[in-house]
Amino acid sequence: MDKKTVLVGLSGGVDSTAAAILLKEQGYRVIGSTMLIWDDSLPIPKGGHNKNACLSPEKKEDLQEIRALAEKLGIEYLTVDCREAYRQAVLDNFRSEYACGRTPNPCIWCNSRIKFGVLPTAARAQGIAFDKFATGHYARIEQDKTSGDFLLKTAKDLSRDQSYFLHRLTQAQLKEILFPLGEMTKPEIREIARKAGLAVADKEDSQDFYCGDYNDLLNFPNHPGDLVLQDGTVIGKHTGIWGYTIGKRKGLGLSGFKEPMYVVGLDAVKNQVIVGPKAALYHDTLRADHLTWTRGHAPAETFEAHIKIRNLHHAAPAVVTLSADGESLTAQFKEPQLSITAGQSAVLYDGDIVLGGGIIV
Repeated sequence: MDKKTVLVGLSGGVDSTAAAILLKEQGYRVIGSTMLIWDDSLPIPKGGHNKNACLSPEKKEDLQEIRALAEKLGIEYLTVDCREAYRQAVLDNFRSEYACGRTPNPCIWCNSRIKFGVLPTAARAQGIAFDKFATGHYARIEQDKTSGDFLLKTAKDLSRDQSYFLHRLTQAQLKEILFPLGEMTKPEIREIARKAGLAVADKEDSQDFYCGDYNDLLNFPNHPGDLVLQDGTVIGKHTGIWGYTIGKRKGLGLSGFKEPMYVVGLDAVKNQVIVGPKAALYHDTLRADHLTWTRGHAPAETFEAHIKIRNLHHAAPAVVTLSADGESLTAQFKEPQLSITAGQSAVLYDGDIVLGGGIIV
């Protein structure tokens, strides 16, 4: 029987490299692939920039470095042009969300639509045949023995878990995906690369989606408005609501208050940044739309779940209720949560199983 072929998203980092090594050791024929997402119309970040960010200028030497890595691994390699799709699905959404006073998470849209959507589809369009698509994400996929559904689960090492960023993956996508690192820890991954004699064993992790200042991508003209207290009292000015996010404290230019003041709300209609004390950042309810369910449907009209409102948030218990049309949900937390932020994703869990999620309204 011919070896099964796996297309691996190869970024040049230690995680994707280790994934390729593990798959080769398991007997797969491995093909490395790198998605091209940098648009030359984007401004080159001024001064130094984080080369390890997901979105950064793709220099020829960077791609040559990844190609050389693939050669050391003894695997085939190709690049896949995803620039136009990335601009439409990720960058355009990024700009429109900030313009509306929301704080988006571009990595979530990139994963569901580009990395696990456009990339494998475009690779097949280039004539590359493969059975599975794999990445170096820390998460697990298991098939439910009763229903046959594919379950997205948290990584064994919760300190590295990336299931939050993957919650929009569909059954069709999960069926074709492998996550070789899901049962492993970061030190184990680095040791795999080290034993293979690869310099990436000690390479820094990517820390952000963009290598420079977000204003490079937004490039909005100044749109002055008021800084106001919760009662509407004007206490200052801002140059654009996109420069603020819920929980921001530094750079507000405020003084004379008995306690520290934070951004507690953004009103795009009135073009106002609302500030208040830390206590005003706590809320026990959220609403979310643009829902997605890992099994293709919600567990019930009303159900209990643990919810993460951002990646580093500790999932908190809540009662979830769907709207009558099933297009949105309301979550009532058992305890108030800090800085529930519009535009971020609310991801629902049942133990270590990802149920789905939505965009916080």
